[in-house]
Amino acid sequence: MVIHQQILEYAGAVIRNYIPSETIFTQGESANYYFQIVSGNVKMNIYDESGKESIQHLLQDGDCIGESLLFMDRSYPMNAVALNSCEVLSLTKQKFLALLEEKPKVCFEMNKVLSQKLYFKQIMAQNMCSQSPTVKLKTLMDYMKSFECPKKRFTFQIPLTRQQMANLTGLCVETVIRTLKKMERDGKLLIENGKILY
Repeated sequence: MVIHQQILEYAGAVIRNYIPSETIFTQGESANYYFQIVSGNVKMNIYDESGKESIQHLLQDGDCIGESLLFMDRSYPMNAVALNSCEVLSLTKQKFLALLEEKPKVCFEMNKVLSQKLYFKQIMAQNMCSQSPTVKLKTLMDYMKSFECPKKRFTFQIPLTRQQMANLTGLCVETVIRTLKKMERDGKLLIENGKILY
């Protein structure tokens, strides 16, 4: 959890429930709230002119959503959509900024979160330059595994669907499936009951 729930509620945050596929905010909308997931999963996405979805980020319990826009007067460059039933805390921008001024430790934690998200964007931007689907998928899986304890081979279960992996890497889902099977044959991962162990 980025900011403890009690701290947010004390500052005036309220909980809102979202159903699967419900939009939390849309591209072009002004950033007026700090959002933090209590439970559930959220995707940050955009659609190109042909309607193809590109997932920018996948978020889960404790993650904050779109917080970087609160530090400047810009609208959201993407959508935030509930993937399943979600409980999300929301706090007005004004109260959020006041909270950061009042509690330097919370401000420090927010900087850590923003740094992690920036790091992910940099890794994935470099990744997009590669033509190799194997390199793209390996980079994504290495990044995800780097935040977990298991360092041994085949002990980390990738928490993404093949479609989500495709959307995050810019590949088509068929290419992801073929590449994962090739990586398994090459001994780079295991697939057991449809689960990817890396």
